Amino acid sequence: MSPARRATPTDAEELVRLRKVMLDSYRGPDPDTGWQPAAIETLRERLAVPDGSLMAFVVDRPEGSGGAGPGLASCAVGTIEYRLGGPGNPTGTSGHVFNVATDPDLRRRGYSRACLEALLEWYRSRGVRKIDLHASREGEPLYTSLGFARTPDPSMRLTFQDLVRPDPPREPARPATGRTRHGSRH
Repeated sequence: MSPARRATPTDAEELVRLRKVMLDSYRGPDPDTGWQPAAIETLRERLAVPDGSLMAFVVDRPEGSGGAGPGLASCAVGTIEYRLGGPGNPTGTSGHVFNVATDPDLRRRGYSRACLEALLEWYRSRGVRKIDLHASREGEPLYTSLGFARTPDPSMRLTFQDLVRPDPPREPARPATGRTRHGSRH
């Protein structure tokens, strides 16, 4: 049985802590933690949506493992994105994996693999065929072993510096079922 479990809104703070572990591991230590409260709030909201487009799987820190004490040992977080279809992906549905992280003192125990395998199964159950991620040098062997391959697609980014803190993205409203207040059916 996999040690990974589906994350809940109560895991948000630990997921953000692990995100900082991941970011610091390849960018170098960064004292900026001002982004964390907004990230925690966004995660709590998005993880509370049962069939939402964001999912996280986690492994709890084993008892007696020392380190940071109780909390999470590892995580994998991903989203489902909807774009215009194209060759090889007619529906345009794609997944993006991000924030695969394990506390340094608990690495090499299969925790990231367990989280990522659970996330990939979630994508499969949702009919997502194409899944992308950005691989660190340390993570690439794991991703390759799970079937990921390098792509030739170029990537660019634009950041609006004048937007200090936009409202967190909301899940799209789901159509109501049953009768409206005017008596017509949806």
